Amino acid sequence: MDPALLRERELFKKKALSTPTVEKKKQRDPDSSLPPKDETKKKPKPPSSSSAGPKLDVVNYKTMTSSSQYKFGVLAKIVKHMRTRHQEGDDHPLTLEEILDETNQLDVGSKVKQWLLTEALQNNPKIEVSPDGKFIFKASYKIRDRKGLLRLLKQQDLKGLGGILLEDIQESLPHCDKALKVLQNEIVFITRPIDKKKIVFYNDKTAMLPVDEEFQKLWRSVAVESMDDQKIEEYLERQGIRSMQDHGPKKPAAPKRKKPNQRKKVLKKPRDNEHMADVLETYEEK
Repeated sequence: MDPALLRERELFKKKALSTPTVEKKKQRDPDSSLPPKDETKKKPKPPSSSSAGPKLDVVNYKTMTSSSQYKFGVLAKIVKHMRTRHQEGDDHPLTLEEILDETNQLDVGSKVKQWLLTEALQNNPKIEVSPDGKFIFKASYKIRDRKGLLRLLKQQDLKGLGGILLEDIQESLPHCDKALKVLQNEIVFITRPIDKKKIVFYNDKTAMLPVDEEFQKLWRSVAVESMDDQKIEEYLERQGIRSMQDHGPKKPAAPKRKKPNQRKKVLKKPRDNEHMADVLETYEEK
């Protein structure tokens, strides 16, 4: 083949490749009533917020929350005032209007008053309803003076119930500090190591015995704070002491089940009326 023609052919191919081509789009036929086909698929619309579920009303939610906080705030102020007046010696019952007057809450609405009368004050563990429908503070213990406190501590000691929390006494006994100061020689304060709360015990002087000082030093040198009852019992058993084996609550023994009797029942012959043995007949199944 002629090399000149080959060169022209190569130049034509290069020129054709370097020249960009533009594809003409098909024009819509004006006579055709059909719309042009859209090659791109339509994207589905996102679901509206109304179909996603019920919409939370933020305004109503905030209103409900603030109203409940207001109601419980009124209740907390009432309970605190009733406790304070009980500790000051005012133990006569009051109506709801008198309580709201003393706590400067006369602007409370009718709905809140109805809630206080029918639910809040009726079910509160620190408020007691008198027979005439009035309200009074309900203390942990019904003690009015230092003699009643000393009597209560003695009963706790005799029954083996231990002491009473100081905060319960302060809540129940009016003018508690004066009474405790008078009874300082007849009571004992012990701080509980778990939560550092003070417990009041009756000081039973009849149980006080003289103990040798050397024995007291040995007793205090033994640390048992990190040991439980089981470890102490094991230590005493290793030392040959079995004084704790009968202490503590005993588990009830499980009742023994009777095994079913597998022996066949044997008919016993009559022992009486032996003189009529030749007359009596047995009707055993053959």
